[in-house]
Amino acid sequence: MSYPRIDLDGALIAITGAARGIGLATARAFVEAGAHVALGDLDESLAVQAAAELGDRAVGHVLDVTDKASYAAFLDAAARWRGRPLDVLVNNAGVMPNGPFLDQPDRIDQLTMDVNVYGVIHGMRLALPGMVERGYGHVVNVASLAGKFPLKGLAVYNASKFAVVGLTAATRLELDTTGVSLSAVLPSAVHTELSSGIDYGILPAVEPEDIAAAVVRTVKTRAAETAVPGYVGLAANASGLVPETVMRLLRKAAHDDAAITRVDDDVRRVYLDRIEKQ
Repeated sequence: MSYPRIDLDGALIAITGAARGIGLATARAFVEAGAHVALGDLDESLAVQAAAELGDRAVGHVLDVTDKASYAAFLDAAARWRGRPLDVLVNNAGVMPNGPFLDQPDRIDQLTMDVNVYGVIHGMRLALPGMVERGYGHVVNVASLAGKFPLKGLAVYNASKFAVVGLTAATRLELDTTGVSLSAVLPSAVHTELSSGIDYGILPAVEPEDIAAAVVRTVKTRAAETAVPGYVGLAANASGLVPETVMRLLRKAAHDDAAITRVDDDVRRVYLDRIEKQ
């Protein structure tokens, strides 16, 4: 499938969860490519500060992705700022509570699904109609390799990212004759606050800039899925072909229970306290 070219020089990009981590690294990468970037984040002051540091090609706004009206206001403000329609939407905002499934409070499950799934749905439902009408546009949903390869201690997070992977793939198919594309980017563990305090051992961890580069690259490639690093994506896809008894041994060797058993509780609590106040 071929799509209309999107020239990043002067393009308008909107990114959620953009005040820190992957979102901020992605905003910086798009600015460096010549785009104008609207940074949305629940922490308005941090979003505004981050945008100011990126220069006059960036602007920061408050955004609660769980509130469709807040999301609509963010996208409207971005369009008014540049006086042009949105070219690319990056659904990046997400939370990752950890712990045994049976110990997880209902309110944290609800928060995870509201941010990680409905936040993405809200953005797509708001941005895609205009893109379809114009016949061009691109949406990038930052999912996770946990959306292909489940890990102990992250059951509801896994569920949310499986949902994003499926949502992206199905909607991409529905829109394949419109000129509008959707891509899912699937990071492994990333060195950000979201995974702070969890020792993943031999499981590969990457930097926010690696994910940012993959997101920007999808604007050119329009790839359906991009795993970071790529070889872990291949391994995750192949894992279903391995007998369960063998996979259990491999999982044990890789400490796939790290989100339960290899956690620095003091470090982790800083992140969990922040998201639980949302």
